[in-house]
Amino acid sequence: MPGARCGENAEAVIAEFRRHTGGRPMRLITSDEHWPYKEAVLQAYGVEATATPSGRPIRSPRKVAPPSPRYAAVHKVRRLGRVARLVIRLALGTAALLAAALAGSAVNHVVNVPLLEPHHLTDRYRNARKARRTCRFFKDWEAREATTSYTLYGYNFCWPVRTLRVRSPDGLGPGRTPAMAVSLADQVWSLAE
Repeated sequence: MPGARCGENAEAVIAEFRRHTGGRPMRLITSDEHWPYKEAVLQAYGVEATATPSGRPIRSPRKVAPPSPRYAAVHKVRRLGRVARLVIRLALGTAALLAAALAGSAVNHVVNVPLLEPHHLTDRYRNARKARRTCRFFKDWEAREATTSYTLYGYNFCWPVRTLRVRSPDGLGPGRTPAMAVSLADQVWSLAE
């Protein structure tokens, strides 16, 4: 979602993600340590609590974590402006649930955010108006949103990524798109599709 990194946009991103995945609970949600994400995940996937664990009623119902949430945040420890190390913080769920989600992942076996960061680079690379230190800019917000959607959907559904290929016994298999890797698509789409 293009725009500022604020609580409203974080909630909109998570709500749209939930809508696109049919509301099914995700095996694992990871993000950087931006503070609104945890609340946004609770709003989208949480369950309404009307009683305390001891059974006493709650005066004002609120959202609590669902029975099996798996949400981890990556904290980047910086030294002299560079990332020195990554600290994984479990925001929702248990360590056992996190380990099970990572073991069952076909894409990654560690909690990190570099899977998301290439999207931002790809978006800037494919759209000259978003390049850093440029004099080009968007005059219309709708054009910015359309261009962002075009580049990101094209990357996820139309562009086979070499590192996502599935190895076959006789060598490398056909290329897969990121959408194919997470079972959102079963083929490489054309831009018209």
